[in-house]
Amino acid sequence: MRRLVVGLGLLLISFNGFAEFSGNVAIEAITFPEPAKFENQFDRNLTMSFQPKWDGEWNDGDDLWSAELFMRADNKDSQREHADIRELLWLHLDGDNEWRVGVNTMFWGVTESQHLVDVINQIDGVEGIDGEDKLGQPMIHLKRYQDWGVLDFLVLPGFRERTFRGEEGRPRLPLVVDTDQAEYESSAGQQHIDYALRFSQTYNDLDLGVSWFDGTSREPLLLPGDSDGEPVLIPFYEQMTQIGVDAQLLYLDWIWRLELIHREANSSDRDAFVVGFEYTFFGVFDSLSDIGAIAEFSHDNRPEELRDVFDRDLFLGARFALNDAQSTEVLAGFLVDVDKYSRSFRIEASRRVGQSWKATLELQTFAHIDPEDSLVAFEDDDYVLVDLAYFF
Repeated sequence: MRRLVVGLGLLLISFNGFAEFSGNVAIEAITFPEPAKFENQFDRNLTMSFQPKWDGEWNDGDDLWSAELFMRADNKDSQREHADIRELLWLHLDGDNEWRVGVNTMFWGVTESQHLVDVINQIDGVEGIDGEDKLGQPMIHLKRYQDWGVLDFLVLPGFRERTFRGEEGRPRLPLVVDTDQAEYESSAGQQHIDYALRFSQTYNDLDLGVSWFDGTSREPLLLPGDSDGEPVLIPFYEQMTQIGVDAQLLYLDWIWRLELIHREANSSDRDAFVVGFEYTFFGVFDSLSDIGAIAEFSHDNRPEELRDVFDRDLFLGARFALNDAQSTEVLAGFLVDVDKYSRSFRIEASRRVGQSWKATLELQTFAHIDPEDSLVAFEDDDYVLVDLAYFF
């Protein structure tokens, strides 16, 4: 994959005469104040990433193409040193229809703490623990606009396996995930063709989406296995069918949000939801700054051994937007398990520096983690991350 990405990058650089070129290069520093829980893990690390993007058009703007690559160099965690095609896409506009063919990254959902209905792209697990970074997904996508709503039809002809941190990586699970031994319920494996549909519409102040997905689950089951006599976890990708609903209602200074899903799979059926609100205080203290108070509750009915972090959890947070020339923003929040009382705290802050630079700070802590909580492997992995990116 890395050679393919580099080759495409060199090829696309030659297209600059008729394409707009942009992107960023960034240096990321991370430090862990507490000693590592597992052997061979590092206490601090310095990495570099490169994310170039090209955009072009022809046929009087009815046809557009775009390409976005991502590469990260990491000298301590070999699994985190990787490259990916986030986007390599042709877009054709035809009246009320939009055709997208190629590799794309798209997002479904409205809630802050987790995204239940977002099932198209695979998570890039080596980039962060919040699940916000995604791998590019091959697709044929038709978006059709009607007076009564928007319909999305997707054919997904290639499956992307989730990435996991290696033995040296931090934070990680107690056992290393051996992606070389990945298994599939479908005999077609990564060549299985998935399908998805989505209806979306805005009714005055209500944004509503209803989606259906049938194919390979992006969330693998991690099964015990063996690699050269050492215990490992083996990802198993089962087939699933999921129906999802996402809704967002704006009422005065309130934003009410909901995501819910019903998923059917051989391991277990799943009913889950996230519901909550954000209330914004505009112009606090007679300034340009806004503060949004966020509260969300998550519930998952799967057996405990199959649940992730969000089983019965309360998220309480605040969003600070200074609305200044440097676009300073801060998002801070607590996640509390209402049954086990495990807690984690996270801050994400960003600010533009000058005309071309952006600084990002990320702080993550874990406290009073119950021994039976899925977060127990991360209890010693509080960290501070600083990212400085140059945009061109």
